[in-house]
Amino acid sequence: MTLNVKSFATAISLVILAALPLCAQTPPPAQTPATMPRRGMGGDPIRELNLTAEQRQQIRMIREGNRAERATINQRVRQTNRALEEALDSDNPDQAVLEQRIQEVSAAQAEAMRMRIRTEVQIRKVLTNEQRILLKEMRRNVHQLRERRRQDGMGDRQ
Repeated sequence: MTLNVKSFATAISLVILAALPLCAQTPPPAQTPATMPRRGMGGDPIRELNLTAEQRQQIRMIREGNRAERATINQRVRQTNRALEEALDSDNPDQAVLEQRIQEVSAAQAEAMRMRIRTEVQIRKVLTNEQRILLKEMRRNVHQLRERRRQDGMGDRQ
């Protein structure tokens, strides 16, 4: 269960970082205190980071620069997963073949993780210290919310 929570928190982080370039395409509308999102409480994480036009452009360039490699890696992950499913769906699955396919899936997923981390590090270098602190706080809030939901769900089963 801990692995699933960590994986989910990682996925949320990816969504936050993947959405950063989107704000580079349209400027955020002016906000009044009444319409400003609350930090970590379901507001727009992109607007909360308050990226400058230059930061948006830099992030867009980072993502564009990694696009071809990311597509190749993602294709490899899909292919290895399909190969594993095919091996598993055979009439008489061979354990040695399954182990090989599992290793292939693991290697492809590890490469995808390396790519994600490299991209995230590059993007974090574009952020100011305050923005990095805010991003960390947003991630912590998401993790805490997920943990509370998980605990609430576990409590219903008891």
